[in-house]
Amino acid sequence: MTHEHPHVDDGVPPGITPSSLTPWLLGHLDGVELRPPLRYTSVAGGHSCLTYVVTDADGRRAVLRRPPLGHALATAHDVVREHRIISALAETGVPVAPALAVCTDTEVNGAPFFVMDHVDGVVLHVLDDVATLLPDVAARRRAGFELVDALAALHGVDVDAVGLGDLSRRTGYLDRQLKRWAAQWEASRTRELPLMDLLHRWLVEHRPAEGATGVVHGDFRLGNMILGPDGELRAILDWELCTLGDQLADVAYLMRSWVQPDEPGSNHLDPPTRAGGFPDRDELVERYRRVSGRSVDDLGYWMAFNAWRSAAIAEGVLRRYLDGAMGTRPDDLDGFARGVEASVANGASWAGIG
Repeated sequence: MTHEHPHVDDGVPPGITPSSLTPWLLGHLDGVELRPPLRYTSVAGGHSCLTYVVTDADGRRAVLRRPPLGHALATAHDVVREHRIISALAETGVPVAPALAVCTDTEVNGAPFFVMDHVDGVVLHVLDDVATLLPDVAARRRAGFELVDALAALHGVDVDAVGLGDLSRRTGYLDRQLKRWAAQWEASRTRELPLMDLLHRWLVEHRPAEGATGVVHGDFRLGNMILGPDGELRAILDWELCTLGDQLADVAYLMRSWVQPDEPGSNHLDPPTRAGGFPDRDELVERYRRVSGRSVDDLGYWMAFNAWRSAAIAEGVLRRYLDGAMGTRPDDLDGFARGVEASVANGASWAGIG
C-alpha cells in the first residue's frame, strides 16, 4: 500500500488489483472524485462480465465491469464496446447508468474495464426478491410497462445520430446470430443434446424475412433493470450482447423471461414475475406493438430462436464454471445443466418439433 493512494487490502475480490487500479480510478473518472481508501465489492447475480461496486471513504460509489477471469470467447465480454454503447445512449432518453471512464491498458487491472456511476435502486433477480424489494403491486405493474416503453424507445434510436451506425453490420443479423451461437455451442458444449442441433436446423430453414434493423439489447429482462421503489425504471444494465439487428429478438427474449404466476420456474432460477402483480405477456406485447408501431407477426419464430440462443449462452456459462473461470461454482450445477435442456425443449415446442 502506498501513502499516496491507500486502499483496503483485506477481502479484495478476484479480478481486482488495488495497487494499480486504485491510483488509476482516483485520476481518471469523468466528473467524479473518489477519496481513498477505496473498497471493492463483487456483485453477485451475473454470469457474464464481472461487476464490482467501488466505494470510497465518504461512501461515494461507482461500478466497475471487466471480463471474466481466464479465457473468454473472442467476441464476448467486450467491455470497451459496452462503454461505447451506454455513452452513446446517454442523451437518448433510454435509461442507462452514466459512463465515467474506460481503460484498455491491461497493466492497470489485468484486463480492460469500464466504470459507470452507481444508480440507486433495486434489481429483481428471482421471485424471493420481489416481496422485499418491490412489495407494492402497483409498482410492479408500472415496472412492467416501463420496461416495454424503454424497449420501444431503444428500438426507436437513430443509430447514425448517436454514433452507433457501425456497431455491427446492418443486414444479415439473424444469419450472424445463428452462426455465432452455433459456434459458441460447439466451443462450449459439455454433452450431446441432439434436440439442440435439430432446433438449429429448423431455425435456419424457417428464417423470416429480415425486419426493421436497429439497436438490439440482447439480454433485455427484469434482472437487468434497476428499479425505484415505485416501479420507475432507472437504468438498463448489461449491454455486452448489444448489436444492430431485428428488434423482435429483444421482445421475444423479454417474453420468454416473463414467467407468469401459474407457470413453473426453471430448474436453476425462479423468475421474479411469478410473484404476481406484473402485467401479463399479452398486455406487454400489445403495448410494445402500440408504442413502437412495429409488427409482432414473427414473434413465435423469435421465441424459438431465443430459447435456442439462451441454451447456447447458458452452456457457455456452465463451461466457464466447470473450467474455473467464473469463481465459486454454484451448488447445483446439475440443475443449471437441466436448465439448458429445458430451454432447448421450450424452443422446440415453439418450433413444433422434437
